[in-house]
Amino acid sequence: MNSTAIRTEHRGRKILLRLIGAGLLLAGLFAAFLGPIEMVCFTFFSEGGRFAYEGFGFGSFMFGNLAAQIMGYYMIGALLIPIGYGTLTLQRWARHLTLAALRFWVVAGLPLILAFTFVLISSKDVTPPLVIVVGVLLAAAYLLLPGLGTRFYDSPGTRESFRERETSGTWIETIPVPALALGCVFAFYLLILHAHIYFNGMFPLFGTWLSGLPGIVAIDIAICSLAVLLWGTLRRSAWGWWGGLAYFSLMALSYVLTLLSSTWQGILSTADFPPLEVEILQGIPAQGYHLAMLVGVPFALTIWLIVRARPCFERQDGR
Repeated sequence: MNSTAIRTEHRGRKILLRLIGAGLLLAGLFAAFLGPIEMVCFTFFSEGGRFAYEGFGFGSFMFGNLAAQIMGYYMIGALLIPIGYGTLTLQRWARHLTLAALRFWVVAGLPLILAFTFVLISSKDVTPPLVIVVGVLLAAAYLLLPGLGTRFYDSPGTRESFRERETSGTWIETIPVPALALGCVFAFYLLILHAHIYFNGMFPLFGTWLSGLPGIVAIDIAICSLAVLLWGTLRRSAWGWWGGLAYFSLMALSYVLTLLSSTWQGILSTADFPPLEVEILQGIPAQGYHLAMLVGVPFALTIWLIVRARPCFERQDGR
């Protein structure tokens, strides 16, 4: 390949990166914009709203569902806005953070896609063909995005495009990609644990469910513990790695054992949802072992990422 062709390819890659960055930035801004607006949905289901029903409030399924969606919008905005801006301006740290986000997607993508699909199916205006098309696109995004994205951002041409804007390194670049990806995953689980509080504080404890105030206290302990492990992980401390491995191994065991020993009706009874929600949800053909499989996969992927990141946590001078 002659020098003219190389320059043309390089220029084209930079344009592509800036287009990707602009798209991600707009998507992040849109998600951040939707977060506050989505809060108005609480008024739709509250007393006097057009979808109001008896029992809606803190602890009901719909209240928790709305709160979780809002948290999701903020999480998407917090991730895509910096990545989009950094990619648009070809900042080196943006490539580093993007590679971490692609690994994060391996764990977070599955539950996020399932949650989005559930919301889509629950909509009254959606048609079956649309659900199928969206489902296929989401499945392709989950299966193909990590591999293709990593290959693109790890390519020599992409590296060179970001390297042209040579600046002093940021703190993000000092954290290896596997450790940074774990940090994103841990932060994701922190949000999920907060969402548990809205569902009557349900928390699995090795075969039994805690709920109400005891469940919320257990969730609080789990949140504080994970926050400490997140700090240790970003510092690449050995105790952060061992603690993360132990934490998620125990959490996986607790969730799976509890779900395997639960029936769908028993879960709804523990959740103590309003009668109307119970009537709707009990028609779902699900059992505890179905949920155990759904929950077990993200936990298994998380433990796999932790094991793969082990070399990043070897003791270093001054650490």
